[in-house]
Amino acid sequence: MKKEFTIEETDRIIEMAWEDRTTFDAIKFQFGLKEQDVIKLMRREMKLSSFKMWRQRVQGRSTKHSKKRPFEEGRFKCSRQKQITHNKISKR
Repeated sequence: MKKEFTIEETDRIIEMAWEDRTTFDAIKFQFGLKEQDVIKLMRREMKLSSFKMWRQRVQGRSTKHSKKRPFEEGRFKCSRQKQITHNKISKR
């Protein structure tokens, strides 16, 4: 684990950890932090209540773990997404 991160790097790690679709593998690839290291960083940098909220949110989320994702590559695409054009939902 890299010991010292800049404020910007720490903020980006926290932001990526909060994002539902950013995997722990992506954080490891970019910053060299394993899932346990991310948890330690979040515990250290966040208020206790915020950390607990994040842990509860992340624990059951399959999208945070690349091997548990229901899709292989890219982003998840909703079956209705193709109907959305010009920022308006077309009538069904």
